[in-house]
Amino acid sequence: MTATPPQRAETGELDTDRVEEFAGRLQEFITGGMLSHLIGIGHRTGLFDALGRGPATSHELAERAGLNARYVREWLGAMATSGIVTYDPTTLTFTLPAEHALCLTGDRATNLAPFTLATAALGEHLDEVTTAFREGGGVPYERFRPRFTELMDGMSRGLFDEQLIDGLLPMTGDLPRRLTEGARVADIGCGTGHSTNLLAAHFPASQFVGYDFADDAVERAGAEAADMGLSNVSFAAYDIVHLPLDPPFDAVFAFDTIHDQAEPARVLRRVYDALAPGGYFVMMDTRAATDLADNLDNPSAPLLYSISTLHCMTVSLAQGGAGLGTVWGEQLARTMLRDAGFTGIEVNDVPDDPLDSLYVCRKPGEPPAPRRAET
Repeated sequence: MTATPPQRAETGELDTDRVEEFAGRLQEFITGGMLSHLIGIGHRTGLFDALGRGPATSHELAERAGLNARYVREWLGAMATSGIVTYDPTTLTFTLPAEHALCLTGDRATNLAPFTLATAALGEHLDEVTTAFREGGGVPYERFRPRFTELMDGMSRGLFDEQLIDGLLPMTGDLPRRLTEGARVADIGCGTGHSTNLLAAHFPASQFVGYDFADDAVERAGAEAADMGLSNVSFAAYDIVHLPLDPPFDAVFAFDTIHDQAEPARVLRRVYDALAPGGYFVMMDTRAATDLADNLDNPSAPLLYSISTLHCMTVSLAQGGAGLGTVWGEQLARTMLRDAGFTGIEVNDVPDDPLDSLYVCRKPGEPPAPRRAET
């Protein structure tokens, strides 16, 4: 791509090499945005899984996936020219390399294909976000449902399956022991409740309750609990700013929830008040710095700021909220947790997730005796 330099700047001649370099980068951004839609189609239609079973011509792949051959051929053209799949012009076959398949197929946490669906889902609201730029306010969370519910489930399910019990919980000190003995636990902003159900299945002596603002998400959570035969978990559609205080909880989990809230400081204080003495608050949230200058070299920062503008910040501002945003950062998070009353704040990297950190902190005091779930 060749760009025609604009008029000469007052400070001197433009660097035409820099102009062309930047124009090339913009073309890469645009191309990546287009490709993300096709990657999402490949994920939703099962094309990647089908190609992962072995090399195929476009016709063979269409038959294997049960799809229209003409669309599959064009889709493969994009995949081959972008280097996502390889193409052998002698045999006319396409191959998904094993290293690429790890990132595009299956239910593993390494499958990044579900994340591409966010580009399409958030793009549906560009007109509304543009209006908010001009007039203030935001796009209400309800406008993103139910599609966003499905999107978040797809992006988090693999990570929870692989890391919640064996990767994240070991970072929480003696909390696993307390859950084994019996505790009362809340999962706030639980979405479809997969995290809550996994915890309930692994710790049958504890009682779990999941709260989420979205009715559709709570319904799915309850259905999954029923399918898993769980009797120690329940779900409720609830604004977590009013989290019940009595009886108190021994632990509260919040997975990528706090930065979306209209009143995040109030929610954190409510969590503190809802915990029993010695109770744990475990918060998984964005891995970034608070100061923009400290994020300039963070390769994930452009994605995080974009998601914040298109969803996390705007849903808070739509409620007249703080608009904390996705990139509130570790420094502010620590300050807000301390202001809410928490102590012993520890921050850990999340395995298989470069976008998040795990915060572990406690309410001061001696914990109560174990609370075994009713049978």
